[in-house]
Amino acid sequence: MSPIKQAFYAIRSALFYITYVPCMAFFSSCGFTIGLLVPYKTRHDIVSLGASSTNFWLRVCCGVKIETEGKENIPTGPMVILAKHQSTWETYHMQRLFRPVSTILKKELLSIPVFGWGLKKLHPIGIDRDNPRAAMKQIMAQGKERLAEGNNVVIYPEGTRVDPGEKGKYARSGAALAIESGVPVVPLAHNAGLFWPGRRFLKFPGTIKVVIGEPIATEGLTSKELTERVENWIERQQAVIDQP
Repeated sequence: MSPIKQAFYAIRSALFYITYVPCMAFFSSCGFTIGLLVPYKTRHDIVSLGASSTNFWLRVCCGVKIETEGKENIPTGPMVILAKHQSTWETYHMQRLFRPVSTILKKELLSIPVFGWGLKKLHPIGIDRDNPRAAMKQIMAQGKERLAEGNNVVIYPEGTRVDPGEKGKYARSGAALAIESGVPVVPLAHNAGLFWPGRRFLKFPGTIKVVIGEPIATEGLTSKELTERVENWIERQQAVIDQP
């Protein structure tokens, strides 16, 4: 990349963050202020407007568009969504796309002033990633509660962000939760890491492609079989959309 182009992207990215940070602070604060005065689902609708605002500003400032395939595959009832994790972008977008949704995340995020306080009011499941056994028990217990309440549950089975073209080890916790709860699994692939790279300041123009797979019924499947089916589907999609 030429120095001129890099400087251009840096300016656009800076303009994005100038609005993005206060925007997310505003919508997060809505979660633990006026959001407490309305029903939970309405609170989720209000707070997740931050994701819509982020997408709008991302397109205006950085030239990043969103293209979604497979919205018709989203079931009407509770589900477990198993998704690729490449960026910060999908953590916001999922909140809007699958609302009301509880996300499995590291518990430290809930302690971040303003952002974490608002996020906590959306009923996520904050786990201790340093204690896998306790985390698994928590996912099963609280995940079943959230699903019974009518929430969807989002899990990133690789556990942490991976760069485009890379693959982590897929954990079975999401599949186990879906089987125990008797709800379908919806696999999701995307290439947000090409345009909003993890742990990087620069944003790059292009189109984030989101592919939502057909729901997978869990009857008769073990967590290993279900996880392998999801992994194979996601990685096939990633092989296509991760190409720059």
